[in-house]
Amino acid sequence: MKTAMIIVLLLVIAVQAVRRYTLERGLCRAASQMRAQMADETTARLSLPCPSAGAEELLVCLNDLLELRQEERAGYRRKEQELRQQIANVSHDLRTPLTSILGYLQLLEQKELPPEKRQEYFQVIEGRARTLQVFIATFYDLSRIEGGELPLEREKVDLGRALSDQLAAAYEQIEETGLAMEVDIAPDLPPVWADRGAVTRIFSNLLTNALRHGMDMLSIKLYRSGGYVISSFSNRADDMTEEDAAHVFERFYTADKMRTGQSTGLGLAIVKALTERMGHTARARWQDGIFTIEVRWSV
Repeated sequence: MKTAMIIVLLLVIAVQAVRRYTLERGLCRAASQMRAQMADETTARLSLPCPSAGAEELLVCLNDLLELRQEERAGYRRKEQELRQQIANVSHDLRTPLTSILGYLQLLEQKELPPEKRQEYFQVIEGRARTLQVFIATFYDLSRIEGGELPLEREKVDLGRALSDQLAAAYEQIEETGLAMEVDIAPDLPPVWADRGAVTRIFSNLLTNALRHGMDMLSIKLYRSGGYVISSFSNRADDMTEEDAAHVFERFYTADKMRTGQSTGLGLAIVKALTERMGHTARARWQDGIFTIEVRWSV
């Protein structure tokens, strides 16, 4: 009887020893996998060859932490890439007018330059300098808006009147484009809570964008839908894509892939930033050659 008990006890000890040895090897293997993940950013989950409730629970927590770390790394890489692209775009948008200014300054050094040419070059330099000034000011404003440093005073604003005033102020510019205009402002629209100056800038940026990039037609609507007043700017844009529409509110994004200087890609970013700061929403879509930006103003 004693012999049998000893044998059973030895078997139990042997099984426990084997289990402990297997568990230790499994933990060592999991630790090796974890080091490999951290070094090579692999996506394989940690595993144990021998089941153990406590160890398995620990591995679940570790796997969750590793997945979170991988997501953070991926997010960091995306932000770093976006920052690099923004720096490249800022550099380009600054370099383009500066290069032009330096070039014309060199031309002005010619001693035999006719007075009329000298005056023409001075005008070009002034125009490029003003373009540079506008870009820097716009970039600064966007940074203040996104950083919450631009004070906004919300009050009841009549969007119909604000839009009408903006269209009247841009009448000559609209006429010069030759676009077929369609304006539909519904009567008796309720006022919305917004900053008056911000509303003016939003409408101004949307109108400028449509006039600068629109083709053939421009449709502007202001109407009520449920609990919102919706302002809609639509124009034909055959050179755009759905992907462009998905990114138009991003800093420095422009469908002008060559960045010829016609657009800095900041105007619509300011539209979205101001809209969201006031508690409203802006969205864009492109369908069948028509590009539309809607701002949904909560009533």
